[in-house]
Amino acid sequence: MNPFEMVVLIVAITAVASILRAKYGIRRDNKGNDLPLHDPDTARMREELRTLKERIAVLERLATEDTSSLDREIEKLRTRDKA
Repeated sequence: MNPFEMVVLIVAITAVASILRAKYGIRRDNKGNDLPLHDPDTARMREELRTLKERIAVLERLATEDTSSLDREIEKLRTRDKA
């Protein structure tokens, strides 16, 4: 096998590997490890983060409002968490 054929073969193998990685949704991290793009654990963590951000926003609003609205919001949150 001459050097030109070897270079063509290496390029072809790399192209096929890239196509397969894209098809199966695999990407690489900074260390060169393959990571799936649609990890169920990542989706769960994103949902948990969204929920926590919503709760923080409610707590910030409660901390800055007067006490009568504070009582209403606490009751609304208690009824929502029970459902």
